[in-house]
Amino acid sequence: MVFSSNVFLFVFLPCVLVGYYLLKRWRTASNVFLTLASLGFYAWGEPTFVFVMMASIVCNWLFGLWVDREKDRPRRQKLVLTLMVILNLGLLCVFKYLMFFLNSINWAFHLNLPVPEIALPIGISFFTFQSMSYVIDVKRGHGKVQKNLMNVALYISFFPQLIAGPIVRYETVAEEITNRRENVSDFVYGARRFLIGLCKKVILANNIGIMLNMAISLPADEITVASAWIGAFCFMLQVYFDFSGYSDMAIGLGRMFGFHFLENFNFPFISKSVAEFWRRWHMSLTTWFRDYVYFPMGGSRVKSKFRLGFNLFVVWFFTGLWHGADATYVLWGLLCFAAQAIERFTGLGKWMEKHWVGHVYAVVVIVAMTVLVPCVDMANARVVYRAMFGIECAGLWNGITTVLVKEYGLFFLAGCICSMPVHKFLGEKLHVPEGLMRVVGAVGLVALTILSISYVATDSYNPFIYFNF
Repeated sequence: MVFSSNVFLFVFLPCVLVGYYLLKRWRTASNVFLTLASLGFYAWGEPTFVFVMMASIVCNWLFGLWVDREKDRPRRQKLVLTLMVILNLGLLCVFKYLMFFLNSINWAFHLNLPVPEIALPIGISFFTFQSMSYVIDVKRGHGKVQKNLMNVALYISFFPQLIAGPIVRYETVAEEITNRRENVSDFVYGARRFLIGLCKKVILANNIGIMLNMAISLPADEITVASAWIGAFCFMLQVYFDFSGYSDMAIGLGRMFGFHFLENFNFPFISKSVAEFWRRWHMSLTTWFRDYVYFPMGGSRVKSKFRLGFNLFVVWFFTGLWHGADATYVLWGLLCFAAQAIERFTGLGKWMEKHWVGHVYAVVVIVAMTVLVPCVDMANARVVYRAMFGIECAGLWNGITTVLVKEYGLFFLAGCICSMPVHKFLGEKLHVPEGLMRVVGAVGLVALTILSISYVATDSYNPFIYFNF
């Protein structure tokens, strides 16, 4: 079940809201209701894998109790934590990476090992990281251990952020699991935020995605420099509006039920360096790796530049692998590492962040690296890259490129504008009254919501890109 579907918008969400608010005076009952609704939400699309998630919940609940019981025995705590990491990453590796590892071994050593066909549970990367966050935060004292299994189940399986994040850290919502306070202002804000995310997904991400598919599916002898770059920019915009739209909806839904999730995006396309881009893009993942991997390895406090480089390498290798079990994702992660290592060790990043040219530099570099991701394989990526830089392509521009721009250029332009902090620009630079912007914004949101619902009504299946991760 996806947020931008008829069954979610017109059946599931209204029923859950009504049921929840009828029970909200009784916190235990409302938590049990939300947990069962969340499990049903996941089981709608994953009737078998819901048991995998339930097993993960029970195991991590037990690990949380165990690590809390050993709080006066640091060595035993470390042992419990190690076992927890092995179990969670082992589960992730079996479902997400086993086929990739076996295929890689067969390719590297010219073997013919059998490779089982293993289906990927939707959202396993997200709920695995949240499960690990629970146990680690309990161990660090950043949240009280939950002795009630249902409370842990609610934290891990809560449907707004279950499938594609943001990755909610336990310490962020530990208190709200049992002591949250719902109110009208939060509900209204949440509903507005949800509708903004719906419009991002249905109007912008889906239509820019069509333009992307047309651009990257062109034969090698028809792709131009312009269409290659258009396709690369389209992918970044599609992913941004798809994923930030989902995050907006998740944050909005959480607020409607009394939970306050942290932001996941902060206008990444205004960045002036690759490092700054990643401080603004998918912030829940970036901070997760920072706090649970990078800092425990020593972070930036290490004295050796080699060790600092190694720490960055580990983080970005696993960031690439987290996004997908494929060589293109690994290479993409390594390119992100290389770009940030160059910025840090040469001072390029700090210089760029002080000059306007940094905006161009950051966007071009990020787009050029990330075009790897939508490519079918490395051969396809090679064709796209050669076209982007004018090698063996159909010239700078042709009739097909014109058709691309005429058919979907308006959505592309709207995407470029909406990816910028327009509200801040109108208020601070053009001095547009805040009251006027609110009225225009409200009217515009109503109109766009009606348009979004019309899209949903005619095409109810709108999968989110990050479901694959």
